[in-house]
Amino acid sequence: MIHRISCGALVVRDGKILLVRHQQPGLHDFWVAPGGGVEGTEELARAAERETLEEAGIHVVATRLAYIDEGWNEAQRILKFWFLADYVSGELDTSANPGEGEFITEAGWFPLDALPEGHVFPEPLRTRFPRDLAAGFPGAIKLPLRKLLF
Repeated sequence: MIHRISCGALVVRDGKILLVRHQQPGLHDFWVAPGGGVEGTEELARAAERETLEEAGIHVVATRLAYIDEGWNEAQRILKFWFLADYVSGELDTSANPGEGEFITEAGWFPLDALPEGHVFPEPLRTRFPRDLAAGFPGAIKLPLRKLLF
């Protein structure tokens, strides 16, 4: 079983959250906050910032650990750290993503109460995220272990 450490950025700007769409016909179609695997000795927060730039063309600064997310399937076990991040600069651009085998087709800013249809990750975005955000995330929240869908 492969083990992977990954980080993502929960970027909220003007009441909207940044999401990227991973779409490969017949295999998967989902929206997720930008993120991906940690490289070498990279710090977790820096990985979230780098991945946001690579996947969406947006410069951010990771500010606070929000969620610790565990997922698994028969082939892998993933530990993902989701950081709140502040928008710094940039316009949406998905053309620079270097991830081999990734199929990011678009990115967008979505109101927290009007997320896109279908699968959206991390899962708390549809449920508790607005409440956790309003409370200021006084500490990182450990999410339950879940089976990976994709």
